[in-house]
Amino acid sequence: MSPMAVEERHATWLELFFDLVIVAAVAQLAHLLHSEPDGRQLLIFAVLYYAMWSVWTGFTLYANVAATRTRLLTMLAAMFGIAVMAASVPQLAEHDRPQPFIVAYLACRMLAIASWKRENEVMTEWPGVHQALGLIPWVASLGFDAPARYWLWALGIVFDIGFSLLASRSPERLLAAERRDYERDQRRWTTRLVRRYAPWHEADPEPQAAAADRPHLVERLGLFVIIVLGEAVAQLVNAAAGVDEWSYRMWLLGLIGFGLLVALWWLTLNAAPASEALRALRLTMPVHYLTTAAIVAIAAGLGGLAGESGHASAAVRWVLCGGAAVYFLVAGPIGGSGTALRWTLGWALPSAAGAILLGAFGAHLAAWLLVGGLLVLTLWQVGHRRLASIPTVPA
Repeated sequence: MSPMAVEERHATWLELFFDLVIVAAVAQLAHLLHSEPDGRQLLIFAVLYYAMWSVWTGFTLYANVAATRTRLLTMLAAMFGIAVMAASVPQLAEHDRPQPFIVAYLACRMLAIASWKRENEVMTEWPGVHQALGLIPWVASLGFDAPARYWLWALGIVFDIGFSLLASRSPERLLAAERRDYERDQRRWTTRLVRRYAPWHEADPEPQAAAADRPHLVERLGLFVIIVLGEAVAQLVNAAAGVDEWSYRMWLLGLIGFGLLVALWWLTLNAAPASEALRALRLTMPVHYLTTAAIVAIAAGLGGLAGESGHASAAVRWVLCGGAAVYFLVAGPIGGSGTALRWTLGWALPSAAGAILLGAFGAHLAAWLLVGGLLVLTLWQVGHRRLASIPTVPA
């Protein structure tokens, strides 16, 4: 290595410790999809999963940009906030007591916004991490009962993602607006008073566009995928441990289910070179949310299947197959080889259609056969990407 080469940065012990609380959060959310989830539970899962994911994203991007300037107490406070959110999921879902979750979520998001303000950097590629527009519906939801409350939460997600997608398309305009706010703040009487009577106080620098450390962010997003895949493995193990006697069906389900998780791991983290795994953040972040949420749904479906004998119930079957369909549709076009359109039409759409057909007509299939069908669809994509990665020999 050249003496001028810069050593590649990896996740710190603080970041890995921060991720531990996400393990507990994902486990609590997966429980929402156990047994016989209805439309209400599916909506709650999607919304609460986004809330926790957005908090993790805000602080992960903050630590990615701040690097050695990352504040220990800030990360630990966010970790405690996510723990409160995770612990309050059963209260919200089973007893309709959302206040602890909402308050913890709002506190974590405001702490993330304050952290970005302190750094005086603007994440122009995903600006939702330092704006509060998406929090307004969450605050308003404290005055509403279900189901209106759930739709307000969904509206907050639309505000969050919509703002990030639109504002990131004009980074210069976004940065100029932040600088105008900075100049206006410099003219306030409080700021002038500090400059006059506290000359030792260092003035905040003018806002600058934040530059994400791409290799480090690839690693951090990949570690989150490992967390949700770990929850899937735990679902299989816990379900198998709860069975009094292992029949050949249980052995087949465990073996095929593990094979499915291995194939998903390879497709998500090993199919594309690291240099191509992280493109524009306005595409990467929504895909990461949907991909990991789909894997959590697959995990819950596998856990539900392993706890049943014979055929899968309709709800468990749709959680499993629906999660697989979302995964194929979202993760396929982004990670596939060749053009996105060719991959979508030739591989992603057929695989998603196959998963939906299994959900619709798989009522009479044994659980291991249902998972086997999904494994075949996943291996279909694995085979294509393996062939596409083989270099062509020139004639």
